[in-house]
Amino acid sequence: MYHPNMFESHHMFDMTPKSTSDNDLGITGSREDDFETKSGTEVTTENPSGEELQDPNQRPNKKKRYHRHTQRQIQELESFFKECPHPDDKQRKELSRDLNLEPLQVKFWFQNKRTQMKAQSERHENQILKSDNDKLRAENNRYKEALSNATCPNCGGPAAIGEMSFDEQHLRIENARLREEIDRISAIAAKYVGKPLGSSFAPLAIHAPSRSLDLEVGNFGNQTGFVGEMYGTGDILRSVSIPSETDKPIIVELAVAAMEELVRMAQTGDPLWLSTDNSVEILNEEEYFRTFPRGIGPKPLGLRSEASRQSAVVIMNHINLVEILMDVNQWSCVFSGIVSRALTLEVLSTGVAGNYNGALQVMTAEFQVPSPLVPTRENYFVRYCKQHSDGSWAVVDVSLDSLRPSTPILRTRRRPSGCLIQELPNGYSKVTWIEHMEVDDRSVHNMYKPLVQSGLAFGAKRWVATLERQCERLASSMASNIPGDLSVITSPEGRKSMLKLAERMVMSFCSGVGASTAHAWTTMSTTGSDDVRVMTRKSMDDPGRPPGIVLSAATSFWIPVAPKRVFDFLRDENSRKEWDILSNGGMVQEMAHIANGHEPGNCVSLLRVNSGNSSQSNMLILQESCTDASGSYVIYAPVDIVAMNVVLSGGDPDYVALLPSGFAILPDGSVGGGDGNQHQEMVSTTSSGSCGGSLLTVAFQILVDSVPTAKLSLGSVATVNSLIKCTVERIKAAVSCDVGGGA
Repeated sequence: MYHPNMFESHHMFDMTPKSTSDNDLGITGSREDDFETKSGTEVTTENPSGEELQDPNQRPNKKKRYHRHTQRQIQELESFFKECPHPDDKQRKELSRDLNLEPLQVKFWFQNKRTQMKAQSERHENQILKSDNDKLRAENNRYKEALSNATCPNCGGPAAIGEMSFDEQHLRIENARLREEIDRISAIAAKYVGKPLGSSFAPLAIHAPSRSLDLEVGNFGNQTGFVGEMYGTGDILRSVSIPSETDKPIIVELAVAAMEELVRMAQTGDPLWLSTDNSVEILNEEEYFRTFPRGIGPKPLGLRSEASRQSAVVIMNHINLVEILMDVNQWSCVFSGIVSRALTLEVLSTGVAGNYNGALQVMTAEFQVPSPLVPTRENYFVRYCKQHSDGSWAVVDVSLDSLRPSTPILRTRRRPSGCLIQELPNGYSKVTWIEHMEVDDRSVHNMYKPLVQSGLAFGAKRWVATLERQCERLASSMASNIPGDLSVITSPEGRKSMLKLAERMVMSFCSGVGASTAHAWTTMSTTGSDDVRVMTRKSMDDPGRPPGIVLSAATSFWIPVAPKRVFDFLRDENSRKEWDILSNGGMVQEMAHIANGHEPGNCVSLLRVNSGNSSQSNMLILQESCTDASGSYVIYAPVDIVAMNVVLSGGDPDYVALLPSGFAILPDGSVGGGDGNQHQEMVSTTSSGSCGGSLLTVAFQILVDSVPTAKLSLGSVATVNSLIKCTVERIKAAVSCDVGGGA
C-alpha cells in the first residue's frame, strides 16, 4: 500500500555507520550528497597515544582525515568499476600499486561507489512506483465517478455494480486484452528498435535489409530498388511523410484492432459473408459495421465499398510466405502485376528474434491494373504481422490516411486487409485472403468498369491467383527431375540465370504499362476507337537497359474472344508471324524453355526468328507467358545472342539489356461480353460470345535514339503509333479468323 511518506529520502536511505555488509571494516557512511560531490576516501583514526581513557563517559577523540584523489585515479577507478564492481584482494592490490593508493583506500572507494549506485537505483525505482501509484489512483477515481453516475437501463435509477451489462463486461475484458497486446508490441519495439515507442525514433533506411530467405530462383531476396524505380518512384514520398512521435501509439492501436478484425473476417461466415448463385461471397455491410464498430470510422461520402474473400492451398511453407509479405522488395516482386510501386517508410518493430512475430511497418504502395485506362490506387498504411496461439500467422494492412498532416481528396482507403496463413503438411500452406477497400472509381474507363466493380481487378481472387502461380513458378523452377528433352534447359545454373532475367523483364513490363502517377502518358489523337498513349524517358548508366531515349506506347481494347483463346494464340510461336511486325514474316522456332507450373502456357522460352532474307541476321527473343484465374501475360524482349549464351551457361543476367514489350489479357468482368452496346454488338457476331470477351492491353518499348541528350522527333512518335495500331489490327483480324474457323 502506498504511504505518503514512503518516498522521502530520510525514510529510505539511512547513512549512519554500519558494522555489516560493505561497512564491515568500520568505515563511516556519508550522505548521498557526499557521494556525488566528493572524489576521495575518508579514513577515521582513533586516539594516537594508545593509552586507555581515564573517564569512561568521555568519548574517544576521533580525527577525520580526507584524501582527495587525482583526476587520473578517479578515471581509472571508474573504468575498473564498470568492468568489475566487486574486486578481490589481488585486484585491489594491483589497483593500489598502479594508482599509488593504499589497498584500504581502494576498498573504501569501491564500497562508497556501490552504495552510491544502489541509492540512485532505489531512488529511480521509487519515482517509477510513485508515478504508477498516481496513475492507478487517478484511474480508480475515474471508475468510481463513472459508477456513481451509472443508471439502470430498466428503471433509470442508480445502478449497482452487479447490474453492469454483459456487453459492458465483455468490452472491459476485450479492452484489457487489447491493452496487453499493445503493451507487448511496445515492449518489442523498445527492445529491438532500441527506444521506447514514445521516444524519438531515428528514421530507418528506406530499404531495410531483407532476412536470409534463399529462394534459389527468381532472386526474390536480392532485388535492388523497388518496382517502378525507372519511372521516378521517389516522387511517392512527396505526399507521404514519416509518422510523428504522437502518431505512433495511435498506429499501434489501429494495427492491433485491425489484426483482430482480419482474423474474425477470415473465419466468420453467414451473416457477415453472403454467398451468391455463382459462389461469390458478398460482405454484408450492415452486419460488418455492427460487428466491428471500432476501426478507422464510417465510410466517407463518395466512396464505394469493395470487399472480397478467397482461400487456396499454395506450394510454399508458412515461414517463407510471411517472409515474402513482410519484405517490401520480395512482396513487390511476387505481386509485380498488382503492386506498381511500394516503399517501407519506417519500421516500428522488427518482431521477436528470428521471425516477424510482432513486426510493425509503416508503408506506402500503389496498386494497379495492367492498363493505362484504370487509375492506380495509392495507400498509406501500417502492416502488422502476428503469430497466433494455434500456430497460424496473419499479416494485416490498415490505412493511416487520417494521420496525414494535409490529406488530399481521399480517393481510396484500405480497411483491414491481408491474409491468414495456416501450416499444412509437406511444405504446403492454406491462405485465406481478405481485400476490403473503399474507393472512388468514377474515373475508371467504361470499358474496365465491369471488371473493377466485379472485384476481379483489385480483389482477393487476383491476389490469391497471383500467389498460387508464383509459388508454382518457384517450385517448378527448383525441380531436379527435369526430362532430357533437347529444348529443355537442364543445367541448374542456366535455369536460374534465365529465370532471373525473365523475372526482371516481367517486372519492367508491369511497372511501365499501368496508369501510375509516376508516368507521364500522352494520348495520341486517333480516328478509331483505340486511344494510343505514349511516354518517353532517358535510360542512362544502367547495364540492364540500353542507353538512350526509350519510347513507350500502350493501348487497351476489347475483343469478343475468351481470354484463354487470346492467350493461347499470342503465346504460340507458330502464330507469331501473323501479328509480330518486327519478325518480318520469318519463321519462329523455340530453342529452349523452362516450365513454370502445371499449366502448359506457364513457361519461359527462348525463341529464334529465322529471317527469310539471307542478308538479315537471325534474332533471339526471350519470352515469358503466364496465366492464372485472374488474367494472363505474354511478355517478350529481343536479346543479344552472345549475352544469352553467357546466361545459358549460368552467367550473371543483370548485364543483359532488355526493352520488354507484350500483352496483358484480362476478362471483361461480365458473362455475355461485358458492358456497353459495342460489346453486345461484337459478341452477337461470334459463336464464343457466351463466354465473355477479353480486355487486351498492348505495350511496346522502342529505343528511338542512342544519344541520351537528343530530342525526340515527331516522326518517331508517329512510327511507334503506327506500329502499335497495325499490331492491334493484325491481332483482331487473326483472332477473329481463328475463332470463326475453330468454333
